[in-house]
Amino acid sequence: MRYSKEHKLETHARIVRKASVRLREKGAHGVGVADLMKDAGLTHGGFYAHFASREQLVIEAFAFAMDRSIERWRRLAAETPPAERLAVIVTSYLSPTHRDDPGRGCAVPALGAEIARESPKTRKVFAAKMETMIETIAAEFIDAPPKAARKRAMATLATMMGSLLMARVAGSGELSDTILQAGRDAALAMAAQPQPAARPRGARKPAATAKAASTSRSAAKAAPRP
Repeated sequence: MRYSKEHKLETHARIVRKASVRLREKGAHGVGVADLMKDAGLTHGGFYAHFASREQLVIEAFAFAMDRSIERWRRLAAETPPAERLAVIVTSYLSPTHRDDPGRGCAVPALGAEIARESPKTRKVFAAKMETMIETIAAEFIDAPPKAARKRAMATLATMMGSLLMARVAGSGELSDTILQAGRDAALAMAAQPQPAARPRGARKPAATAKAASTSRSAAKAAPRP
């Protein structure tokens, strides 16, 4: 029986969506193709009508999961006053609900360690999605120059993702809840740090810095030539 192109696209999307959930729940190597196809209501034999390899499905499922996280952050930002956006994103991310539902949560804490061992092609796709995540969070540091906003976004994301991973390892008790709270506090404190004022061009260096620079130059002159 021949199916329409639209039907095939819908089926393909359903497989990716279902696989995305299972891979986040079980890990990249914790579930086989037959199980993934069964979740989508299909037989194992139909797999290669949609994907050239298991790696292709894994890549698409990872990308789907990360896109959902980015979309959620953007939706939260659009619904929240600018001054509160980052706090809402952090609080939502480091919540018991997210901790207890890895299958529908962020792919990085769920799969990051496994992705690091995947093929260069898979890692490249993952890294590209990570860049978009960084840009999305960096956009909330509206008072920081672009380079500083990017660095602060990286640090904030690392704190969020590491805290969520630790909380999941700890289970769902008091320790886990405390880790979530500590992660929220740390991420928001980092985000709230004021930017140092830029030194006017031609301004004198602070005394300590100038002294250190002078000492370094003197040591360089005294050092024997190679």
